[in-house]
Parts: sequence; C-alpha cells; structure tokens
Amino acid sequence: MTEAQTVAQTDWPRTRQTLAADLRALGVQAGDVLLAHSSLSALGWVAGGAVAVIQALQDVLTPKGTLVMPAFTLNLTDPAGWRNPPVPESWWATLRAEMPAFDPALTPTRKMGRVAELFRTWPDVRRSNHPHSSFSAWGKHAAFITDQHSLSFSLGEGSPLARVYDLSGRVLLLGTPNNTSLHLAEVRARTRPTVPFSGPVRVDGERQWLTFEEADYDDSTFPPVKAAFEATGAVRQGVVGSAAARLMSQRALVDFAVHWWRSRTGEQA
Repeated sequence: MTEAQTVAQTDWPRTRQTLAADLRALGVQAGDVLLAHSSLSALGWVAGGAVAVIQALQDVLTPKGTLVMPAFTLNLTDPAGWRNPPVPESWWATLRAEMPAFDPALTPTRKMGRVAELFRTWPDVRRSNHPHSSFSAWGKHAAFITDQHSLSFSLGEGSPLARVYDLSGRVLLLGTPNNTSLHLAEVRARTRPTVPFSGPVRVDGERQWLTFEEADYDDSTFPPVKAAFEATGAVRQGVVGSAAARLMSQRALVDFAVHWWRSRTGEQA
C-alpha cells in the first residue's frame, strides 16, 4: 500500500498518544512481556510512522515491561533452498563463501516490516545471536529473552520464544496474522521433520559457514489451529489505529496448539 492510499483510507491521523490509548483499551498493561507483530500500513497514517508506534508500545509497557519483536534474516540461509526468488546454481558456491556473517548490530531484518526493522536499532534494544531467527527485545527482561539463543531448533526450547513462554508473556498482533509463537508449539508437538539448515556465523571472531539441525517449520498449517484457539474465547480482539488487533496469552496459545496437533497425530505428551 502506498502512503497516498494509507492517507486516503485514514479518517484522522494516528499518533503516539492515540495508539497508546488504543493499546490500553485492548488490554496491554504496564509490566507486560509482549511479543509484538505489526503492519505499519494497517495502522493507518501514523504521525511519526514506526517511531511513534514503538514509542506508544513503550509508553504502555513502561520500563517495568518488556517488548519483543522478531528480527528474522532468512536471506542468510543456503542459497540452494531459495525460492523467492531463486538464484542460479552457478552462484551458490560464491554466496556461501562471501555472504557476510550474521552480526546482531549490522544485519538488517528481511520482510519483517518497518516497525521491526527500526526496533532492532532502537536504544537499549538487545538482539539475539542467530543467523536466521533472531529476536529483538527492550525492557526489564530483554537480556534473559535474547541471551543464549541456540543455533539448532532456533524457535524451540533454546529460543527467545521459549523465554517469553517462561515469563508468561503475551502476543500482540497488529494488522497481521503472523504469529511466530506457533513455531514453538510445532517443536513441542513434534509435528515437523528435522532438516539441515546452514548459514554464515561468527565463531571466536572468525566467519564460518555452519550446518545445524532445524525443524522444517510450516506456517501453512497454522490457520486451523488459530481458528480453533480463537473459538475458545481466549483472544481479545479490538482495533488499534485502523488495524484489527489481537491480544492473547502466549502460554495458552502454545499449550493449546501442542495439544491440538498431538490429538490429531495420536502422539501423547
């Protein structure tokens, strides 16, 4: 959506103050641990753009809370697996040899949106050290959430998602259906096969191309479990700016999805 289209579809400019008021009305509270996914254009025309969105979230959470966002970089994977777009096979060896290693401070997010990309550079934000599935966090529990992100099974037990779960965090969806916490449920439900993943990382200051085990995550399986979870009444729905917003307990979501998937495969906990 172009900026002109966003202006045309917005009845009144959204601001840091109006967004904060909408977030509070939805149920976001000071002190929350909040994993946020957002679409800036879905919020309507925002005075200050992504800056105002982050400020509004921080205003509501306060320094007692913690704000978390995904900061994924799936462009740092093996080019042999690229599909959007694919690259010639003759390039693969050069890309594996020359692609810069992941750097939490330098490597930009890819297809995460303007809010998440700005957030990773925000003052006092910490970013986990994973070449594909990093998360950024600000606030009271930022270090606990982002430290010690395991290389293998990057969205499983050694991930920031699991640390948000440990802290009884909540998930906020602002104008987007994306909900990465269901990947943690995929790992726990053991619904996906294990596949090799690889990418450029720094080990003791030296760039290395490492291969490690990963779940073959598949978010195309998410819509039925999302619908079933919403049907329980566990998701609080409202509007933030112009965006349809959803707020939920991450622990309740993950536990529900694990049980839902296992019950359909016959696997027991």
